[in-house]
Amino acid sequence: MTLADLRPAVPKKRGKRVGRGIGSGRGKTSGRGHKGQNARSGGGVRLGFEGGQMPLYRRIPKRGFNNIFGKKYTEVKLSDLERFEDGTVVNAELLLKEKVIKEKNDGIVVLGSGEITRKLTVQAARFTKSAQQKIEAAGGKVEVV
Repeated sequence: MTLADLRPAVPKKRGKRVGRGIGSGRGKTSGRGHKGQNARSGGGVRLGFEGGQMPLYRRIPKRGFNNIFGKKYTEVKLSDLERFEDGTVVNAELLLKEKVIKEKNDGIVVLGSGEITRKLTVQAARFTKSAQQKIEAAGGKVEVV
C-alpha cells in the first residue's frame, strides 16, 4: 500500500454544480428562477422577516426587567460549612475546591439556615444577620471581603 492508495472510509459527496448547461437541470438561472430578491447574489430576507408585517418578536408583549448593574451572589448555607475542621479559613477558593459551590459569580452570601458548631473564620461578600450571629456564637469570625 502506498500513499496514493489511501481513500477516506466514507466517500465525500460532491456539491451540486449549478449553471453547467440546460441538460443538467440546474443550468441558466441555476435553480433560482427569474429575477427577484432571491435570484440576486446576497439576496433573501433576514431571520424573522415576515414581508413587512409586524414580526412576531415585536407583537409579543415584553416582560420583566434586566438590571445590568445587578449582582449575582452564590448562596452557601451554614449547614454546608459544618464539614470543615475547627480553625479553618473558609473562603471562595476553598468552597470551590471542596465542591460546596460550582461557581463564584459576583461573590458569596452566607445564609443562616442550619446550625454550625465549628469555630471557623468565614470570608464572604455578604452575610445574613442570623448567619453572622450563629457563626460568632459558635466562636468563629466573620470577614466581609
